[in-house]
Amino acid sequence: MLSPCGVSCEGCKDFGGTCAGCRAIAGKVYWAGYVGLDTCPMYECCINEKGYEHCGHCEKLPCRIYYATQDPSTTDEEHIDGINKRVAALKELL
Repeated sequence: MLSPCGVSCEGCKDFGGTCAGCRAIAGKVYWAGYVGLDTCPMYECCINEKGYEHCGHCEKLPCRIYYATQDPSTTDEEHIDGINKRVAALKELL
């Protein structure tokens, strides 16, 4: 199962514990509160604002939100690699 932004839910450390998957929780991920939001900004843009099934339908993929939403525990290189993998996974769905 892929989240709208291309994260594999099964590969996420929070899936099955504190998270049932972005679609199931309507993008209300716990970490959004740490950045002053209620909903993941990628979910908000993709699902709530644009009405897409996933970010792969957006011509701006990967957009500024992808680059701005970095897990602080990752290096810049790991972050870019993660974005590239998520974009590839989403493009496979088209």
